[in-house]
Amino acid sequence: MSGRSLSCSPEGIQKAKRALIRYSLTQKALAKELEVTRQPIGKFFTGKPVDRNLFVQICDRLDLEWEEIVAEPASEPEVNQDNSINIDAIVQEVREKLKPLIQECCGTMRVLDMTQPIGLNDIYTSVNILEKITGQQRLGIDEFLQHCSSQDFDLFGLNRITAKRVPGLEAVEKYSKLMILGKPGAGKTTFLKYLAIQCIGGEFQAERVPIFVTLKNFAEATNKPGLLQHITEEAINPISSIQDVLTNGKVLVLLDGLDEVKEEDSNRILKEIREFSDRFPKNQFVMTCRIAAKEYTFEKFTEVEVADFDDDQICNFTNKWFKDKAVKPETFIKRLEENSRIKQLAASPLLLTLLCLAFEESGDFPANRSELYKEGLDALLKKWDAKRGIQRDQIYKKLSVQRKEDLLSKMALTTFERGDYFFKQKVAEHYITEYIRNLPGANTDEEALQLDSEQVLRSIEHHHGLVVARAKGIYSFSHLTFHEYFTAREFVVVRQSSEETLQNLVSHITEQRWREVFLLAVGMSPSADRLLLLMKEKIDTLITTDEKLQDFLMWVQNKSLYVDTNYKPTAVRAFYLELGLGLMYEISLDLACSLDNTISYVRNSASNCPLSLDRDLFLELHLNEDLFFDNINLFRYSSKVYPELLEITKNKGINRKEKLRELMIKYRNFGYDWKFSKNQKELLIQYYNSNKIVGDCINSDCYVSREVRQQIEDTLLLPIAEIKQRQQQS
Repeated sequence: MSGRSLSCSPEGIQKAKRALIRYSLTQKALAKELEVTRQPIGKFFTGKPVDRNLFVQICDRLDLEWEEIVAEPASEPEVNQDNSINIDAIVQEVREKLKPLIQECCGTMRVLDMTQPIGLNDIYTSVNILEKITGQQRLGIDEFLQHCSSQDFDLFGLNRITAKRVPGLEAVEKYSKLMILGKPGAGKTTFLKYLAIQCIGGEFQAERVPIFVTLKNFAEATNKPGLLQHITEEAINPISSIQDVLTNGKVLVLLDGLDEVKEEDSNRILKEIREFSDRFPKNQFVMTCRIAAKEYTFEKFTEVEVADFDDDQICNFTNKWFKDKAVKPETFIKRLEENSRIKQLAASPLLLTLLCLAFEESGDFPANRSELYKEGLDALLKKWDAKRGIQRDQIYKKLSVQRKEDLLSKMALTTFERGDYFFKQKVAEHYITEYIRNLPGANTDEEALQLDSEQVLRSIEHHHGLVVARAKGIYSFSHLTFHEYFTAREFVVVRQSSEETLQNLVSHITEQRWREVFLLAVGMSPSADRLLLLMKEKIDTLITTDEKLQDFLMWVQNKSLYVDTNYKPTAVRAFYLELGLGLMYEISLDLACSLDNTISYVRNSASNCPLSLDRDLFLELHLNEDLFFDNINLFRYSSKVYPELLEITKNKGINRKEKLRELMIKYRNFGYDWKFSKNQKELLIQYYNSNKIVGDCINSDCYVSREVRQQIEDTLLLPIAEIKQRQQQS
């Protein structure tokens, strides 16, 4: 056993502690007597390996026989006939000793507000890798915009369009030294834990020993040990053969969280990793780090990036999450598909976890989406690091979380107003400079401010992933959802919903790309009364001066007055407005349904409309209960429907549709061809879409007084003369 370290058995530790008491010694006093530091003495009393000579000295001083308290030595490695060690036997020995440790530290995960850990294999979803780093692409803004619809800009699809994905395990097999970069919450640590579990379970690189190192713990370890020493000390059992497996290239070295190392430890840890990987080059290395975290160079490591989740991965994760739970995964996926903005967030594993937690509580997403988005932002800005005990260096000391939110809000509104979904790095830095120059005690030197702005932008990308590089020198918000949220926040929180501010927001009511901003603004407002009234007022003025459009609204009102139904009057007006618009566009009845959800029964019946009957007339008859369905789902006309209609529906001539229209006008005051001009059609569509925004806002669980809600519902879609008359009467 000469030359080997020795460690104390559990029984031996108890004997040694009793001996300390017997001789009135402390560990500190013992170290002083033996002229050594406290570290090896501490190791001795915790069963960790210490130098053989020192082990014997400690036993002599405590009057103990070292042979009686030493831990049973590991079996000697099998030696081949040529006196070389059997490395395969050593690998299996070390794997067996490490297995409980790996299962303990890597077998479960718990993030955000999970009430208990979950088994890694119960939730793990396969990771995809981008071999080309997104932020290092050489693309121009125009090239990005080619992939995006101007009506509904979709950041969610960017990586699907621009980058080829490779399965994570395939990438690890392909590169012996791999640096995996990713945004906050992209699943980097989870992937590394999965590699460790798969390896120790014999499912992946079973011929290697997995060693998982949390670089934050390594950096903060007492007495700043080297990486080899730290790996050895972290093992539950003393592993004398760890250097043998490293020397023979039999280790899968997993180094997690380079970005979590504090600034003061950074250079030392980088040096340790470089020297360790150079000393043991035959081993497989996988290291993780956040994108834009630090300036570093690992010349022999290949850099790749964790890809956002695609639809299949989202579905896979969801099925595992909701397995054997009251909420079914199909319900979650259906609601996700119905809301593109929330689905954008699901591309991030961390935010998908948040969505699952929120959905599990009530079986649906909150009606007020601003609350859901705020929770997601809190996770990225505060909770994600705090839950794991990570304290990041503040690049700009005066930039608190609220300051960062205010900065992002200002940047969001400025770029959103201009339609700049992508912006150049210099532009982003300019916005930051203009913001931080006004902070108390800010540096007035322009060069220093420029350097600060560069660091702040890097900090926001690295720490929070809210603004990200899409190509070299080109940035955007990570999700359109967050771009819209911070735009709304600038109006409501930063500018505190002043009259001028709200008037500015309302000026965009006819622009469909502002729809989500309005929904979020009313959702985060303490009271949405003033904003909703201004929106309503602005919408009414759109067609006030057009006499023909006012006549159309008067017809809509008159039609609604003759309907004997339980539907809300405003929803019935919306129904006839949409039928009128249906002469130009496909009927959806979205506005009517948003104002009274029960009217969706009428819309859903449209699929039963027979080919012989005009669809508009079918819906009109259905709303007025002039037709119904029997038990075999065939329509029949009630006695209220005129015999002439039956004759026309039997006619297969080319004039049937025109005859139907004449009949609708004659008997039901319905079916007119209003012969709107192109400009009038555009105004009507703007009027319709803007009222749809108001309807959606009222139903979004925002806080609005009962009086204002009633006032808006009573006057929605009325001609201006009728609105003024009602105002005079109130």
